[in-house]
Amino acid sequence: MSGDPPALMAVFAHPDDETFLCGGTLAMLARRGVRVQVLTATPGQAGSRGDPPLCRPDELAAMREQELRCACAALGIEPPLLLDYPDGHLSEADPERIVAEILIVAREVRPQVMLTFGPEGVSGHPDHIAIGRFAAEAFHRAEDVVALYARALPQTIAAMMGNPQIRPVPDESITLAVNVMPVWEAKSAAIRCHRTQLSGTPILSAPTDRQQMFLGREHFRRLAATGAGPCWREIQGLGDGNP
Repeated sequence: MSGDPPALMAVFAHPDDETFLCGGTLAMLARRGVRVQVLTATPGQAGSRGDPPLCRPDELAAMREQELRCACAALGIEPPLLLDYPDGHLSEADPERIVAEILIVAREVRPQVMLTFGPEGVSGHPDHIAIGRFAAEAFHRAEDVVALYARALPQTIAAMMGNPQIRPVPDESITLAVNVMPVWEAKSAAIRCHRTQLSGTPILSAPTDRQQMFLGREHFRRLAATGAGPCWREIQGLGDGNP
């Protein structure tokens, strides 16, 4: 592992998870020379088509894949890799199959760090919870991956948002808080790539200062760690110490 360049592998459920949840952190790591690889489990075919609709229902999966590729390019990270599980049904996937598919990507990327959802899935979405569980199992089976992080929302921030769908975690469980304002333009550009999802994201209609309050800092929990590696040190160096 010592000879491998720094790499992070982010495993999420839907196109747009990578951007809204942690796009700033991914962009900052890429600018530090870390290889950032996103693996998305579903094409998001059960999501919004926009208001008014931007495509037919049968076109949504292809359109959201294009949006995902656009967003990764805007963030300056690797082109995404996609699996093809049905949106909304990840919990029904064969665990051995999907874990094996995650491990295939991990063996190619050779990340020191994996990033996914925690048990609460941020919003409690069953797909988020399922992919977090599968990614955690892959982490425990993988070689040379030294840390597993999950995107999380602290209770103090969730209380200000007033969104009953959010499933926050105690503030003290947050391991890392990253101020992503230095890459705000890149994150904003990536958000705009996800055109079909914009009308269903209330925060985007708020004033810029309120958007930045909730999207300008990204919070993470370290779920597991087995050692030390260059990418882990890069991630630790991003934290500003403020939840």
